[in-house]
Amino acid sequence: MLELKPNCECCDCDLPPESPLAMICSFECTFCRSCAIVRLQEQCPNCGGELVRRPVRPRNKLLTHPAATKRVVSPC
Repeated sequence: MLELKPNCECCDCDLPPESPLAMICSFECTFCRSCAIVRLQEQCPNCGGELVRRPVRPRNKLLTHPAATKRVVSPC
């Protein structure tokens, strides 16, 4: 199950679980759409993998499977 990290690892902007602007790689490194496209050219700086849109978890499922709350920030 995806962690749904709460922020962009590059610019630290908020990415709530319902955000259509969250992008992830296969290791769940998480970035906002702006950083993923402009700064990172849709390639994860951590693993080199492709960055794709993170799926949105249905609101009713967040009650039993909540999103992560720990923020991760790395230099990009």
